Amino acid sequence: MNEKFSKLGFYPSDILLPKKDVDMSKWAVVACDQFTSEPEYWERVEKTVGDAPSTLRLILPEANLKAPNVDEFIADINASMSKYLEEGIFETLKDSLIYIERGQSDGKIRHGLIGMVDLDQYDFTPGSGALIRATEGTVLDRIPPRARVRRNAPIELPHVMLLIDDPEKTVIEPLTAAADKMESVYDFDLMENGGHIKGYKLSAAQIDAVADALTGLTTDEAMKSKYGVSGVAPLLFAVGDGNHSLATAKACYEEQKKGKTPEEYLALPSRYALVEVVNNHDDALQFEPIHRVLFGVDHEKFMDEFKKFYPNAHEGKGEGHVIEVCWNGHDDFVTVPDPKVQLAVGTLQTFIDEYLKQFGGEVDYIHGDEVTRELGSKEGNMGFLLPAMGKEQLFKTVMADGVLPRKTFSMGHAQDKRYYVEARKIR
Repeated sequence: MNEKFSKLGFYPSDILLPKKDVDMSKWAVVACDQFTSEPEYWERVEKTVGDAPSTLRLILPEANLKAPNVDEFIADINASMSKYLEEGIFETLKDSLIYIERGQSDGKIRHGLIGMVDLDQYDFTPGSGALIRATEGTVLDRIPPRARVRRNAPIELPHVMLLIDDPEKTVIEPLTAAADKMESVYDFDLMENGGHIKGYKLSAAQIDAVADALTGLTTDEAMKSKYGVSGVAPLLFAVGDGNHSLATAKACYEEQKKGKTPEEYLALPSRYALVEVVNNHDDALQFEPIHRVLFGVDHEKFMDEFKKFYPNAHEGKGEGHVIEVCWNGHDDFVTVPDPKVQLAVGTLQTFIDEYLKQFGGEVDYIHGDEVTRELGSKEGNMGFLLPAMGKEQLFKTVMADGVLPRKTFSMGHAQDKRYYVEARKIR
């Protein structure tokens, strides 16, 4: 391994890509945690893919996570992974980083870097001083069902996106300028209005330059200039998307460490996880709010309990945290003055957790205003539309407060999420 990366928690990796005869437009599918309340999306993907080699066969859409035959799904996924490896579907880019350009639905280009992170350098505990930190609270009971998918998997496919706070644009942006001279590894349109994606392999000199630039982001001078703090553990990577996927990778690695000597477990392939790194200052990166839809609730009871929980709350817009609420054809606002937390999502989520615990019902986390209004207006449902969080708040909040409320923000629209393209052996 390149020793320049040893203090960064991030490394080049042996990256698996489909061989040139694979139809990439059928190979790549969107992150498994998208469109969970829209089964018709995944039905269309199934028809598009047909019998072609596809990452659809290697992932479990979370729409199926609670299916009665989920164990069969997982067994089929692991079998497909082994089959693809045995049939030679993949070629390996040894010890590589991949620079990507992702054309989004809004026409903008998002820039990223594919490599692997050291899970020993990642901690999702609030207030952690690790190089790689969660940005939102990790719900521990969401890990076991995801661990069942990963535990016996021979390969992983990443939809995790990590953010770096690089205002001077020293890490990824120099690659953008050099892309026309780099080795292209893929270039294709993504299905279901996912835009376009291009991938380029970095040269040895470019890999060295990335290591040097990342090192510059960890200095005490960098911490002072960005956050006004000195002598603190540097925060290099903040998890932007895929928090529970990375937490699951960590949990599975910790399982495999048991009974092994440090020399043995530090050599495990599962010690690392493949990720995409994106600059928080990338012009194409937009933070979208993640809305809430409740299922199986009585809206009058919910609002009565909400006003008991927040006695100064009132209907309509006002000073404080303003949340749009819709149900059964109605659309209104509720305001909580003098909130006790920084963000409206924290005000709402605190009550939702308490309400569901007492009275039952289910919550889903929804990307997109119109989908939230449509689902929220159905009988027995309620939709809550939250304001967006500014990008500039992210790193400072994690440094100061530890984590944000879970599902606070999403990086772009659902169709602009990471699509599975690359893979890596974890056994």
